[in-house]
Amino acid sequence: MTSFENERKAIAAAMVAYKVPGIQKAAADAKAAGMEATDIIEAMGAGMSEVGVLFERGKLFLPHVLSAANGMSAAVKALEADLPKDQVGTKLAKVCMGTVEGDVHDIGKSICSTMLQCGGFDVVDLGRDVPSKDFIAQVKDNGCSMMGLSALMTTTMTVQRDIIGMLKDAGLRDDVKVMVGGAPVTQTWADKIGADCYSESASEQVDRAKALLG
Repeated sequence: MTSFENERKAIAAAMVAYKVPGIQKAAADAKAAGMEATDIIEAMGAGMSEVGVLFERGKLFLPHVLSAANGMSAAVKALEADLPKDQVGTKLAKVCMGTVEGDVHDIGKSICSTMLQCGGFDVVDLGRDVPSKDFIAQVKDNGCSMMGLSALMTTTMTVQRDIIGMLKDAGLRDDVKVMVGGAPVTQTWADKIGADCYSESASEQVDRAKALLG
């Protein structure tokens, strides 16, 4: 039984090269070699994690990450017919992501949203400077069971605490897992405000978000 090691390496290399046609070709070649669609998608996900690491190291930049994500999305779409019926369109959880009110920094949150999407989550990206009530509405009215709160300034990180308080007041805290991140945010801060998850990087966040699913 083949492990498709060469195909996995080709997919990883294509993801890091971030060119949409190259990613599509690597996936198609792996399929032609007999590799299962679910394994191809898993290999692309691993490659996307490497893209995230390279971004964090300054080796790749935002357009490269988005291009790799677009390539993966196109390849996954082409593989849908080969996926088990119960896996087509299946998402791990619905996540609302946003930079908190008063904070206009967007790039880090956008990278996290992209990585989570490629990791199998249904992501609702609310953008930046998001009113706190909009996060609550996403849980109450849109079925989000996870929430990512980004804050890039010490003056706005307290809004993360406020939103967790609002969830409690609305009786929704037990219905949602709260992830926090941003330059001034630490594990100590996350513990202090009662967040469920803190991660220093986008690639790490995907693993931690999956861990929250139990």
